[in-house]
Amino acid sequence: MKTFSPKLSDIDRQWYLVDAEDQVLGRLAAQIANRLRGKHKPEFAPHMDNGDFVVVINCEKIRVTGTKMHDKVYYKHSGWVGGLKEISLEDLLARKPEEVLRKAVRGMLPKNRLGRAMLKKLKIYAGAEHPHAAQAPKPLTFEK
Repeated sequence: MKTFSPKLSDIDRQWYLVDAEDQVLGRLAAQIANRLRGKHKPEFAPHMDNGDFVVVINCEKIRVTGTKMHDKVYYKHSGWVGGLKEISLEDLLARKPEEVLRKAVRGMLPKNRLGRAMLKKLKIYAGAEHPHAAQAPKPLTFEK
């Protein structure tokens, strides 16, 4: 028996709509990363991008457990001496709520060009409106 390997013509990409209101950040990010990779499909192949498109709305109303809202810090470095920048989760959520979820999902995807292609299929919006009505995304719910 030969191992099944899907072809590009076999890939059927769906659009899903996720409401992030009152969802826990890490648990939601894990579910979204699985959808983007296509691990929920029986024809999953780790060397191919056969995942679905995911549209996330209301990401400004996402929640975290414990004291992460004040204690969690995101770092980035400019490459110059003294160029370490830091921002807390609370400040980043107030300034750019989409980036909080994007960073969480990005850390759960492969760190190569395949992972970057998967991340492009993630569309995140702070409010309840999104411009993807023409794709008719199916509502997707995860238990809290």
